[in-house]
Parts: sequence; C-alpha cells; structure tokens
Amino acid sequence: MDKIKMQNPIVEMDGDEMTRVLWKMIKEELVLPFVELNTEYYDLGLRHRDESEDHVTEAAARAVKRHKVAVKCATITPNADRVKEYGLRGMWKSPNGTIRAILDGTVFRAPIIVKGIEPYVKTWKKPITIARHAYGDVYKAAEMKIPGPGRCELVYTDESGKETRELVHEFKGAGVLQGMHNLTRSIESFARCCFNYALDTKQDLWFAAKDTISKKYDHTFKDIFQGIYEAEYEARFKEAGITYFYTLIDDAVARVIKSEGGYIWACKNYDGDVMSDMVATAFGSLAMMTSVLVSPDGNYEYEAAHGTVQRHYYKYLKGEETSTNSVATIFAWSGALRKRGELDGNAALMEFADKLEAATLAVIEEGTMTKDLAMMTTIPNPRVAESGEFIRAIRGKLETT
Repeated sequence: MDKIKMQNPIVEMDGDEMTRVLWKMIKEELVLPFVELNTEYYDLGLRHRDESEDHVTEAAARAVKRHKVAVKCATITPNADRVKEYGLRGMWKSPNGTIRAILDGTVFRAPIIVKGIEPYVKTWKKPITIARHAYGDVYKAAEMKIPGPGRCELVYTDESGKETRELVHEFKGAGVLQGMHNLTRSIESFARCCFNYALDTKQDLWFAAKDTISKKYDHTFKDIFQGIYEAEYEARFKEAGITYFYTLIDDAVARVIKSEGGYIWACKNYDGDVMSDMVATAFGSLAMMTSVLVSPDGNYEYEAAHGTVQRHYYKYLKGEETSTNSVATIFAWSGALRKRGELDGNAALMEFADKLEAATLAVIEEGTMTKDLAMMTTIPNPRVAESGEFIRAIRGKLETT
C-alpha cells in the first residue's frame, strides 16, 4: 500500500515521561507505516527545555503560527521537587501556558465516546465540549499574605499619573489577598474562538460566569460575548440552526447534569480547568478526552488532556509492564492529521485520521483495552492489554480495514 503523502508539515512537540514513550510507539506503529509523515519537530521534554532556557517552547509556538497545525505530547510543569529530580536551572513555566499566550488561543476539550464505557451521569448521551479561556484570572494573579491590621486597595495609575483607587478590605487581623486581571483583547479572542468553533461543529454554545456577584469583572465577559454575538454571529447562528445563550455558572452546572449533552460550554479560565476534569471523569477518564487549542486567526494545536503518567514511567524504567491508556494521545495525532488534510484539501489524510480513530474505538469495543478502562467497562470479560500491546492491536485493526 502506498503511503499517504502530506503537502505541508504539522508542528510536532515531543514531551515527557510515559507519554513520551507512548508518543514514539504511536508514531512507529500507527502513523509512519501509513503516512509519509511531514513534521517540524521540537523537543519539549523537560531536560531540553532546561538546556534551551525554554526558548524551544517559544520557537514551537511561533512555528504553529507559520504552519497552522500542531500536535503536542504531554509535558511536565516543574515544581520544586521536579527541579531537584531533574537538576534543572530554573522552575520553568507551563509549556501549555506559554503556547496559549503566544497563540492567544482557547482550549476545547471533549470526551471520546466509546461503547462499553458508560457516563456516570445517566442522562448524558452526547459529548459535552468545554471551551476554556486560556489567559489570566487566577493563573496570572498577584498574591499577598497580610500579616496584620491594615488597609488594602486596588490602585490604577494611568499614563498621566492620575490614580483611581478601590478599597478591597480593611483588615483587622492577618489574612490573604489576591488580585486578578484580564484583557479586553483576550476576552474578545475567546468569544470569537467559541463562536467560530460552534459554527464549525454545528453545536449550541453556552457561556457561563457569575455577573450577579462580579458586577464588573464577570459582567465584562458577559457584555463582550453578547456584543460580538449580536454584531458578528447572530445571523450566522440562525442560519446554521444553532443557538447561543448566557447563564450563571451555578445554573449551567444544574442544566449540564440534566442535559443529554451535545453542546459547547464556554467557561472562564479556572471554571474551565475544573469543569473539564469533571466532565472527563464523569464520561470515564481524562485519558479519554480530546483537547485542541484554537486561535482566532485559525491555528490549531492538538494534545492529550492528561499529564505525563509519572507513576507508569517509573515502572517502565524498572522494566515492569505498564497498561497505560494512549487513546487521547492517538486522537491528538488523528485530530492534527485531519486538520492538516482539511486545510490542504488532502482527502486521503482526512480519511486516514477517521480510520485511525475508528480502529482505536473498535479495539476497545471488541474487548481489548488498558487496565483503567477494564476496571470501568460494561463489556463482559475484557482483556487487559499492556501499553504496547494495545497500540499494536490498533495497528492490526488498521491493516485489516
């Protein structure tokens, strides 16, 4: 069989620990035998990021701007223990955060639905996509411990030196303080990404915040979404037969639990962080969750929604067998290949991406799966496969379909 040719490259970002091991297996077993792979490679493994003083992460993000499509392995964001473990020169920032800031993107995460892995919420029949704003709020907050009585204020000084002050609290004793911010430009990008993604996927869009309590901060998000919707998207949504509405975050949670799914739920940064894990777990597992960063100017970066599976990596280094779920990483590759094919008009590449996903789900539905899925499946007598065995079973399915 002739390999499928690619006209343009995708940006390939390698990662850390067990997911790096799986990355190599997936390429060798599920991509290279079928596709004449064309990538621009960046090693975002922690040691190489340390050697480059993390310039490699910035270079990778800039490459996405050039090539429009990327696929990323899970990476480590080091804490003090990791700095010591790896002998790092610095406590480098989250690669995902760096890439999101450079691309000005929004993260869309959706569960991978497979027969035999039933949602814990019995009403859910279709995927729920979480759209998470990827800038600001608590992730760029300034914090201060208050040692004792005193007055705390927000102070804005404009370019002429004029000050505007807002009292935060008159402390009578010790406490703690946090100051958050966001940018109008970033919120506008977030809104447009959500509206465009809803049109691309033909799904209703919800946006939820807490404007009744946060009458300036959250209300600004609400007003920007509504203004852009009415000016740019309302007619297009009506033509596509989909809807947009705003509701309070607590009301959204209640609605989600009662719903059948099948829509996009847009959340501010922290809300999206929490709700994407809730949705993933309720549908089965973080290892069964797609994740794509979309920028308003049409850049796409596909990745797995989970971490580097550190515990399995230590077992792997000892020569012990692991049964690590690689589905989300496989779907990151298929998502990137499909988008590359779509942008290049390469139908064969798009068809291959569809076949790769179908083969992955078929292997699970026929009873072969990793240990995490075997512990929750309703399929009788599942066969637990170790990490490489599961990937090779998918290759076998690809070769016979």
